Amino acid sequence: RHPLATFFHLFFRVSAIITYLFCDWFSNSFVACFVTILLLLSFDFWSVKNVTGRLLVGLRWWNQIDEDGKSHWVFEAERVTASTEAEARIFWLGLIICPVIWTVFFFSTLFSLKLKWLALVIAGISLQTANLYGYIHCKLGGRK
Repeated sequence: RHPLATFFHLFFRVSAIITYLFCDWFSNSFVACFVTILLLLSFDFWSVKNVTGRLLVGLRWWNQIDEDGKSHWVFEAERVTASTEAEARIFWLGLIICPVIWTVFFFSTLFSLKLKWLALVIAGISLQTANLYGYIHCKLGGRK
């Protein structure tokens, strides 16, 4: 069991979303809000890609550059994981729901014409979707 990994899998994701929703209430500085949310999104990307995916579902992915300069994506799946079914379910639900939420933020930002937030929302979608894409590839076709 990995309760700490499960906590951090959700902590950075939920913190970024809550900070995005309520940052204007606590700070008048757009830059401080932008940097805080971007840091939370970056911490989330790193922790999911490098720690929680491996611990909670036994999957990991990365990019390698060979001597010729060609990029190769590697997707790995372990045969046996030490996590529980509940931890795996939390992992996949967090991985799928959060990009959907950031996509809703994209359309609300676009239609409300808060264009200064658009770069941040696109970064959120990109980071969340990259992890989702990598882990789907691991689940479907990772080498054992």
